[in-house]
Amino acid sequence: MAILDTPQPHEPWNKGKLIGQKAPLKLKDIWAIRIRLQLGHKIRDLALFNLAIDSKLRACDLAKLRVSDVAHDGQIASRALVMQQKTGRPVQFEITQLTREAVQAWITYADVKTSGFLFTSRVSDSPHLSTRQYARIVHRWVEKAGLESGSYGTHTMRRTKASLIYRRTRNLRAVQLLLGHTKLEGTVRYLGIEVDDALEIAEQRDV
Repeated sequence: MAILDTPQPHEPWNKGKLIGQKAPLKLKDIWAIRIRLQLGHKIRDLALFNLAIDSKLRACDLAKLRVSDVAHDGQIASRALVMQQKTGRPVQFEITQLTREAVQAWITYADVKTSGFLFTSRVSDSPHLSTRQYARIVHRWVEKAGLESGSYGTHTMRRTKASLIYRRTRNLRAVQLLLGHTKLEGTVRYLGIEVDDALEIAEQRDV
């Protein structure tokens, strides 16, 4: 008599995982991570972290940045313009003094050529940092800062400064331009501001 295989129960792909939008970092979290990287002399990670916050780029665009995208005539520029892989549209971002210093230190330390990728991969078959490698690095940052790793991801880095700017200015159009979104509705959904604003209002009302 043949023995039939007992079908295994299907396990949902998201079992035990936190899904949905990844939380942006708070200002104190940014400095907690930044100071740890500085004290640990993590030259590449400090440059990557600062540039990720400033640029608000998607992981695929950040990983493929070249030195020539952020530096001109041997100097780190105060602004940069890159073409987004997802939309094919250009987006401009500022590079703050702290970030310029960190990126310059990394370029000097690693002796990265002007025509080369800014963040080279340590894997021989990849010329630049992969999005998977970048994701692992982000999780390492947040874990060392004492944050819940599953609540954060690469989009955390993209959302952080945009969220801080929105909170300070309430200027959605400015944030839309900074993120390179084609539609304002996309920026609203991306920041999750309708929910956050509603919660803020609720917290200010005692029942």
